[in-house]
Amino acid sequence: MKFNILSRFKTQFKNHQNEKAFMMTPKMELYTTVVTWNLNNSFYEKSEDRLTRLRSLIAKCDPVFVGKLAIYTRTKMHMRSVPLVLVTELAKMHSGDNLVAQVTNGVICRADEITELLACYEMMNERQGTKKLNRLSKQLQKGLMMAFNKFDEYQFAKYNRDSAIKFRDALFLVHPKAKNELQQDLFDKIAKDTLQTPYTWETELSALGKVGFDSTETKAIAFRHKWEELIESNKLGYMAVLRNLRNILEAGVSYSHIEQVCDTLTDPAKVIKAKQFPYRYLSAYRELLTARNVLNDGYTAELLDALEIAVQISTNTIKGFDQDTHVLLACDVSGSMQKAVSENSKVLLYDIGLMLAMLLQARCKNVRVGMFGDIWKTIIVPKRNILANVQEFYKREGEVGYSTNGYRVIEDLLLRKKKMDKIMLFTDCQLWNSDPASGKDIQSMWLRYKREVVTDARLYLFDLGGYGQAPLQLLQNEVYLIAGWSDKIFDVLDALEHGGSALEAIDKIEL
Repeated sequence: MKFNILSRFKTQFKNHQNEKAFMMTPKMELYTTVVTWNLNNSFYEKSEDRLTRLRSLIAKCDPVFVGKLAIYTRTKMHMRSVPLVLVTELAKMHSGDNLVAQVTNGVICRADEITELLACYEMMNERQGTKKLNRLSKQLQKGLMMAFNKFDEYQFAKYNRDSAIKFRDALFLVHPKAKNELQQDLFDKIAKDTLQTPYTWETELSALGKVGFDSTETKAIAFRHKWEELIESNKLGYMAVLRNLRNILEAGVSYSHIEQVCDTLTDPAKVIKAKQFPYRYLSAYRELLTARNVLNDGYTAELLDALEIAVQISTNTIKGFDQDTHVLLACDVSGSMQKAVSENSKVLLYDIGLMLAMLLQARCKNVRVGMFGDIWKTIIVPKRNILANVQEFYKREGEVGYSTNGYRVIEDLLLRKKKMDKIMLFTDCQLWNSDPASGKDIQSMWLRYKREVVTDARLYLFDLGGYGQAPLQLLQNEVYLIAGWSDKIFDVLDALEHGGSALEAIDKIEL
């Protein structure tokens, strides 16, 4: 059974725009919901409604699939919040074997995820009173016991924050068994709250911020020296570098230190190891553009170039298509796509679609790109300027309007009898026709295109919304759906091209 199979029900229903849509299987809907997950309201769905739908889908799916999906989203898709939600829900619905313990241990890849999971468990179970974590799931407790044995003192100390649930609380609740005397000593330090303060950029800057300075100038010099020291130490992680490019510029570090930062950003090994979501680079890029306007700093261009190089390096694992394969990439820039991915983020779903399209464009030899809203429009941009391309599209999105007339993409190809082998739409899948009197929809347009122009053409829907609805019948007439915000979705694309599926990748996860 392939992942991209439409529900065997032939039932059609209406999407959030009251347009015809098609049902997915529970597994497929669960997958698309999870890999586009955030804990905030989306454009069409409140967070409580999405959570209710998630719980319903989990109940309909095999617990082993749910467990493997949790590990897959954490270890392959590099998501952090939703795997904890899946574990918590699985612990409520399943008992009697070691599945929950194995999944719990499998999703915890950082020390702070021990306390994050407990906080998630407390919140999702709506615990009240002083003992909010009493009656903890025995299997979840067993998984946390195993997870405690994964980390050393530095890793615990790095995330030893003054949060509602601390490592000390987790230790007393879970009662992990030490492997040896060294680990018992570590557990004793956690219990006594005597972990050695680690050398991290957060602790160093926090300590410096508590110092009293004679003047603003003296403080600025101290912070400049501290940033230069952190850069020289090579202990500034890749994510920390991305997050602090503007701070580094504002601190006024020397050009030699800017060069070291650029070397870090463009180191192929570090780029691959960092496993950053593509939109993280876009966020850093935009912060620098803002900084350039504010500071008019002469080094900003160096960092902008470094980010472009880093993104290009990140595309090296994307298979792409050769010169004999005609590829069309269409980006949805409708109103519903202009919704931030989280409450504290400036990145929109629209940005994610553009980023993914530009990444794929960089790996294709024969490719056209464009955007659709009320109308469809192709736009020529260079392949190598991925982040600048996103900005260019961002400035021009008003040129096509804000409806979701995805059928326009196929209609244009039909009218021009333009042959395309792969047509890819980056969208929240809430397609509709703002001119209903025309009676046009993407399903009928696609059938005509296959019949009249290219019989073996393939249509890929990159679902960025996760609403659990498809605008076309999937796996019929070579229509496929891929979901997620990570560049790892291109691994699924490659699998589909070779007869595989996302479900097969999930099934291969070992518990």
